[in-house]
Amino acid sequence: MPLAAAAILTVAGCTSTKPTAAGGSEIELAKAGKLTTCTHLPYPPFQVKKEGKVVGFDVDLVDLVAKELDVEQEIVDTPFEGIQSGEDLNAGKCDVAAAGMTITDVRKQNLDFGAPYFDATQALITKKGAPYKTLADLKGKTLGVQASTTGEEYAKKQANGVELRQFEDLALLLTAVKTGQVDAGINDNGVLYDYVKQNPDTEVTAEFNTGEQYGFGVRKGNEALRKKIDEVLEKAKSDGSYDKIYEKWFGTTPKK
Repeated sequence: MPLAAAAILTVAGCTSTKPTAAGGSEIELAKAGKLTTCTHLPYPPFQVKKEGKVVGFDVDLVDLVAKELDVEQEIVDTPFEGIQSGEDLNAGKCDVAAAGMTITDVRKQNLDFGAPYFDATQALITKKGAPYKTLADLKGKTLGVQASTTGEEYAKKQANGVELRQFEDLALLLTAVKTGQVDAGINDNGVLYDYVKQNPDTEVTAEFNTGEQYGFGVRKGNEALRKKIDEVLEKAKSDGSYDKIYEKWFGTTPKK
């Protein structure tokens, strides 16, 4: 998103784990014995609260990193703006940003990403049977977008003659589609397909080839933690752990 990069602040009060990164560098954590993750709820199946606990695809992957560091993951629910701008990481609010977040050039100015771990694209969701298969079909109609997302940016550029209505989070956006407050909504395909499985009165009517990839973010310059995340994800993909987690949350294994 075109947001100004936040100033890099000195993180005070950090604690260190044992030396685990390449070259013997220590990984600094915001809280002793915790790998603190900033996310923005709800965004199922990547992160969602169920029975008082935050679970999801991203949660399980970051748990692998926490296990490798011999600490527990602690999740902080915070507005997406502070995550993708790097402000939460800079202030020491968390160690990792894991929020189904697309890697973009603008975001790279604000935080450092690990290697991509999930392929995504934008998609259109409507009430079942609605006649909207393209953005052009929505001319003169209303399209719901989630604030500060790549879906919102795509709609601003491509949805000519369409009225955009902004929502703070995914749940509000999807409720607006389901109840007819907007004619359609745009967001990442993974979360929309997850929603329609539970809400058969809605459907995904189109995908747009935006070629997006998700990444976990760390504070700018935090190379030790970034490298550790990459190391753990690479191992998970080679030993089958990633595929098992993927199938758990998406009901299928990833395309090779």
